Amino acid sequence: MFQAVLAIVAAGAALFPAAVQGVAGFAGAAIDAEFTKLQVAKGDKLLMMAAMKMQTTVDAPCDGVVADRPIQIGDTVEIKDRLVKLRA
Repeated sequence: MFQAVLAIVAAGAALFPAAVQGVAGFAGAAIDAEFTKLQVAKGDKLLMMAAMKMQTTVDAPCDGVVADRPIQIGDTVEIKDRLVKLRA
């Protein structure tokens, strides 16, 4: 349900100005408001990683709300590094 939103956030679209509203591939705010949560369902794609020209996705292991994302696009991670923290 929220896969498209997650892909956009993971791709760093939050850095683009509001002028991208209505452009394919971007989600824009419908109103001036405070961003309060990012909900995910089990199996939603959270982010993509690439190594040695191979890409893999990390899926949500459970339903929840993204509580923390200690990594940024371009960061290098190691096996077992925490990528996203979810809470019920």
